[in-house]
Amino acid sequence: MIVVNLDMMMAKRKISLNELAERVEITPANLSIFKTGKARAVRFSTLERLCEVLDCQPADLLEYRNDQKENTIIQ
Repeated sequence: MIVVNLDMMMAKRKISLNELAERVEITPANLSIFKTGKARAVRFSTLERLCEVLDCQPADLLEYRNDQKENTIIQ
């Protein structure tokens, strides 16, 4: 599962959703969809612009988590 950590990075940089959307040049609605993890895809150009504005790396915004629990055999 891919987890979006945009909200944490925005809090660290003390930037609002509307300000970030304006600086990245996307709509606040589209940025909100990305922020909540509901986006099905993200353009590299958008990811690049987010990293530029927030002064971060893509890994600061996106995280892979393997939430599958290992099956345990009880003997």
